Amino acid sequence: MTAVNSAQPLVFEAFFMERIWGGRRLETRFRKRLPKGMLIGESWEIVDRPEAQSLVRDGPLRGRTLHELWMEDREEIFGDIPDTARFPLVAKLIDAREELSLQVHPPSRVAKALGGEMKDEIWYVLDAVPDAQIYAGLRRGVTRAQFEAALENSTVAELVHRISVKGGDAIFMPSGRLHTMGHGILVAEIQQNSDTTYRVFDWNRVGTDGEPRLLHVTEAMESIDFTDIEPDLIQPRGETLVSDSVFVVEKWDLSSEREAAPPGKFAILLCLDGEIDCAGLKFKPGDFFLVPAALQDRNLHPRDAGTSLLRTMLPEL
Repeated sequence: MTAVNSAQPLVFEAFFMERIWGGRRLETRFRKRLPKGMLIGESWEIVDRPEAQSLVRDGPLRGRTLHELWMEDREEIFGDIPDTARFPLVAKLIDAREELSLQVHPPSRVAKALGGEMKDEIWYVLDAVPDAQIYAGLRRGVTRAQFEAALENSTVAELVHRISVKGGDAIFMPSGRLHTMGHGILVAEIQQNSDTTYRVFDWNRVGTDGEPRLLHVTEAMESIDFTDIEPDLIQPRGETLVSDSVFVVEKWDLSSEREAAPPGKFAILLCLDGEIDCAGLKFKPGDFFLVPAALQDRNLHPRDAGTSLLRTMLPEL
């Protein structure tokens, strides 16, 4: 065994992604040190992608990449789990100052043929303006032919099911579900390790170069599940928000000390409210951390009344 056994939860450096629809609320709400003068739409908090590698921020594993830990210290950090080329999850914070593009991730049946990757994801709403809406699935009665015609005259958003949301709401976005979020929403996202997104409509916006943003209409039309009609927000089953083939996400109201995960299992935690102490480290709202499988001191201690968190684990085999 390495120093992991007696170490601490892993905290990673975030990757800040500039987006035309992004803002600065990750700075004002969660104390993120954003690059000056940039509209940041996404903070990739835990990621193992070729184009983005999480680095351990401090402690005995400081400077190690998530991919290095996955390849070299898998059992100690992640436990006995299925072998994949990369760590299978991505954790993000998203600040939608404006509407995101109307988009879809390809389901497994078409992803390979399109040269992409499927992606299931869950959005947990951290904050939202009073009129905030998430778009998901199609309105009842909408046909593929109507959808194609609406693309021609830029009225396609009228055919998408809209759901009013507030802080504390959550929605599952399986591959194949047409979706986007409206303006004024701050979201935590847990997703499959994929970065394939097909934009079907982008509100006629232009990019920083003054040209219309690239759309992927052909790929999107092959990917959209046209039987996905008026989905609802997640109705929690106890603490469980979603139990997918890719991840299990729970919301905990932490009123007393509690084990982050069974010994030999890792967990990704996000502090939602209050303050959490784990192995001597303190975590505040907006802080993601990973509790390694071999960590000895794995209990979570709430430091404030009303402390809550999201816990993400891989599903049991």
